[in-house]
Amino acid sequence: MMILALVDAIGRFHPVLVHLPIGVLLAACLLQLFSKRFPLLKPAVPVLLFWGAVAAVASCVTGYLLSLSGDYDAALVTQHQWLGIATAVVSLLYYLLNRLSLNARYANLSSITVIALITVTGHLGGSLTHGSDYLTAGMTGDPAEEAAKPIPNIQEAVLYTDVVQPLLKRKCYSCHGTSKQKGKLRLDEEAYILKGGKDGKALVSDKPDESALIKRLLLPLNDDDHMPPKEKPQLTPNEVAVLSWWVSTGNSFTKKVKELPQTDKIKPVLTALQSGNTGSSEPKRTDVPEAEVSAASEETVQQLKDAGVIIVPVSNEKNYLSANFVTTGSRARELVKLLEPLKKQLVWLRLDGSNMDDAGLKEIAKLEGLTRLYLSNTAITDAGLQYLKPLKQLQVLNLVGTKVTEKGVLQLKTLGGLRGLYLYKTNVNKTAWAQLKQAFPKTVLDSGGYNVPILVTDTTLVTADQQKK
Repeated sequence: MMILALVDAIGRFHPVLVHLPIGVLLAACLLQLFSKRFPLLKPAVPVLLFWGAVAAVASCVTGYLLSLSGDYDAALVTQHQWLGIATAVVSLLYYLLNRLSLNARYANLSSITVIALITVTGHLGGSLTHGSDYLTAGMTGDPAEEAAKPIPNIQEAVLYTDVVQPLLKRKCYSCHGTSKQKGKLRLDEEAYILKGGKDGKALVSDKPDESALIKRLLLPLNDDDHMPPKEKPQLTPNEVAVLSWWVSTGNSFTKKVKELPQTDKIKPVLTALQSGNTGSSEPKRTDVPEAEVSAASEETVQQLKDAGVIIVPVSNEKNYLSANFVTTGSRARELVKLLEPLKKQLVWLRLDGSNMDDAGLKEIAKLEGLTRLYLSNTAITDAGLQYLKPLKQLQVLNLVGTKVTEKGVLQLKTLGGLRGLYLYKTNVNKTAWAQLKQAFPKTVLDSGGYNVPILVTDTTLVTADQQKK
């Protein structure tokens, strides 16, 4: 197993190495072709040829090891592989002949041959990585970005042929189609779908919760096993619902929609498909209500400000307010009681890092107009989350760094307007993520854990110790 892992690791360097011989050999060939007019270029040709040929050999070795993974179309790999070997061999011969001072005619012919080999080999490599139509994809449009076609009579449609297959084509074929099969999995034909990949079957009939295809769709976006990869177009909640329903009804490849049992949850999704709506265009939401509201009591606002609470308007046109307890220290739990007179105007509330606990959430429950609530790094637990159920307008809830678990979070599934739920560094079990995804189909569940690169434009703090160095 260790040897196989090592082989795979070395093979993964192929995309890194392959660009080196392309650039170096092309430079050598171009310098040779122009050396008659510019003689000073000629001494650089053998040096570039040598290192270009060495890099070409290294690319061939890593490319062969990568091909052993079986993730790519075998016929296309074979063509790419032999043309790559031919490029390396011709480059080495060209270098040796150059050292023997062959005449300019043969040198130019060798240069043109190497350029031609690089071009064709590179084209086949691009076809393996990006699909056979990668050159024309920009003109015809990316299938993943194509809008779903309306299905006028959804009940008469064949579920797989008219709904599931077009969905897979838009979102899955680029990695699991004819030219590329990540994990040895193909999703472009019935036989391949049922066969599965190197990790086993992709589907378990009637059991979407046990099907690898569905489970990977429901993993957090930053999870290595999440599919599609985060840089690819993601499935919408409606599309995930359709695939889950297809599997739960036995993943038939021939039955019409009307022949399958339809739950109350899937009926509106099917209705949306009749207009070509896959759920990618969510209705516009705003966390500042459109309705007019009277101005808050100046006396109450001033009292809160005097206690250290930052009260600011969230809109120049409306009287809605934001409250931030960042400077109140250990008094936050007591001061939230003063917010009740502002329950009509208060829409955003920040209590990050405060001494807020479960008992304090009882007071927050009275602020039914809240659309954003930040409770990161506080002492709240599952027991306190039940008090947030009355907050029907809540759209963003930050629970980062708290002790809540999936059991407590599931209490909030009645909050239909929730669109952002932040759960980084909580006690939510990774295995429960799929369950949370199903309970909150229209909510972005963020598990955090990102690595943010430091840019040269970022501000850097230099300490006294660093200055001494």
